[in-house]
Formats: sequence, C-alpha cells, structure tokens
Amino acid sequence: MSKMTPQEMAQQIGGGLLSFPVTPFKADYSFDEVTYRSNMDWLCGYDVAGLFAAGGTGEFFSLTAAEVPQVVKVAVEETKGRVPVLAGTGYGTAIAREIAIGAEEAGADGLLLLPPYLMHSEQDGLAAHVEAICKSVKIGVIVYNRDNAILQPDTLAKLCERCPNLVGYKDGIGDIELMTRVYSKMGDRLTYIGGLPTAETFALPYLDMGVTTYSSAVFNFVPEFATNFYAAVRRRDHAAIHAGLKNFILPLIAIRNRKKGYAVSIIKAGMKVIGRDSGPVRPPLTDLTDAEMAELTALVKALPDAVPARQAAE
Repeated sequence: MSKMTPQEMAQQIGGGLLSFPVTPFKADYSFDEVTYRSNMDWLCGYDVAGLFAAGGTGEFFSLTAAEVPQVVKVAVEETKGRVPVLAGTGYGTAIAREIAIGAEEAGADGLLLLPPYLMHSEQDGLAAHVEAICKSVKIGVIVYNRDNAILQPDTLAKLCERCPNLVGYKDGIGDIELMTRVYSKMGDRLTYIGGLPTAETFALPYLDMGVTTYSSAVFNFVPEFATNFYAAVRRRDHAAIHAGLKNFILPLIAIRNRKKGYAVSIIKAGMKVIGRDSGPVRPPLTDLTDAEMAELTALVKALPDAVPARQAAE
C-alpha cells in the first residue's frame, strides 16, 4: 500500500516531469519482467517526478486486467520509493474498479483513469464512473480528459466535493478554452497535467495556464533531452524550447504521424535505438519499418546529449 496521501502524491508530481515507461514484451508478447526492472531502475536515475506503470505508452489497452497489477507491482519493487508510481486503469466501470483495487494492493501511489471503453455518455454517467473508481480506493486519482470522457468544469467541481482523493486532471484534447474554464473553476484544488501526444509541443502555453507538468513519452529513450527541455519550459527559455522542437520533437512527430498507433510504436523503437530493446508492440499496433528505424536512429544520434547505447543498457 502507498505511504503517500493523495494530496502528497499530487503535489509531488506537479513539481516535475512525468513519464510513462513502455511495457517490455518478449517475442511471444509475454511480459518481460527482467527488462522492465532494468528500464525502471535506469529511469529513476534521472530527474523525474513520477512514473506511470501500465499507462498509455505502456500499452495499457493491450494488457489484461490481471497483467496491470503485475506490471505495477514490479514497478513499485524496482523504484523502491524513489519516485511515485501511478497505474493506469480504465474500460467499463466494473473492470476499472477491479484494476484500480489490484493496482492499489500492488503498491501504486495513484491512478490515472483512462476513458471508458468505446461508449459515449452524458456528464452524469461519466461522473458516476469517476466516482465509482475514486470510492473503490484510498489512493489519489487523476482523470484523463480526452476522447469520449470530456468532463465539464461543473461536473469536475461536483466530483471534487464528493471525492477527496480526486486530485488530478490530465488534459488530452488541447481545448484551451475548456482548460481555462477548468482552471478558473477549480484553481489549486487539482494538479494539472499536460497529456497531449508529444506534450512538449504544448508545454510552454500550458504552463502559462497553470499546467506545471506534462507526461513526456520521449523520456523513455532520451531522458537527458526530456529533462533539459522541461527545465527550459519552466524557465521560459524560448530559444532552447524552439531549438528542441525544431531539431528533435517536430521531426519525431513527422515519423509518428505516418501511421496510426505510432505514438506508442515510436517510443518502443526509441528504446531499441539506445540499446534497451523492449520488444515489439502488441497487436493491433505495428512496429516501425526498417527505414523509419534508420530515421529515428539518426535523430537520436544528432542530439548533443544522446546516451550511447552501451551506456544506456548498463
């Protein structure tokens, strides 16, 4: 069980960079625990405020309800309290509750509640879904506002009154007006997280809106770049930010946008580039082509703070 209160967890993750480690798989798509332990230990050596086990980049959508607590347990054991570990949960309400309870028992410090599977619903239905998850655990819960789970400010306010452990709001749609209305309504009651794909592109304008942190997928394979970029955002160093976007993030996005699902696939490909091969992505996702791998390798090698593959894998 976590030793952090929901408020302590929220405060800690709001003060630094966040990331979603990939979930390594073997050739037969089974969980590669040994590689996962190595990756988690390595990432903890960098300045990161929280790691999300079995999150979106960790292929939560391809894991079974039994695998998620297993992955979380390994993450908790390997991080050894150095950083908070949060777990993904989602699907229908009953399954999300089951995963949430299992993640809490595995030692997670918090939960990221992903949108319900497939269905679109009204605000009352979404609120009931969120409340059911919050009431099923004692650890802190962060709602992921995206796709078919867009919570409006009034709904969030009512949920915060009923659920003291609802402590975070992650934005995945980029609606600046909605984000402004949410912050105006809730203020410091919630910790706000930038959660758009390749969040670095939105980091600076979101900082001015009270979003002090974001989840960096590229932290998985270029942690020096990711932490330096985050530091540049926090000090509002426009020159450094634009250089990072132009020289790495935007070319990375160009590769990512070629095929559906590459937002995850390209991160696993990056792990292979630096010598931390974490296996294939599970279907229905597909891996990068050899030509795309070569492009990504060149991008990483061009970074001034790139980690040599041999060093990264040690």
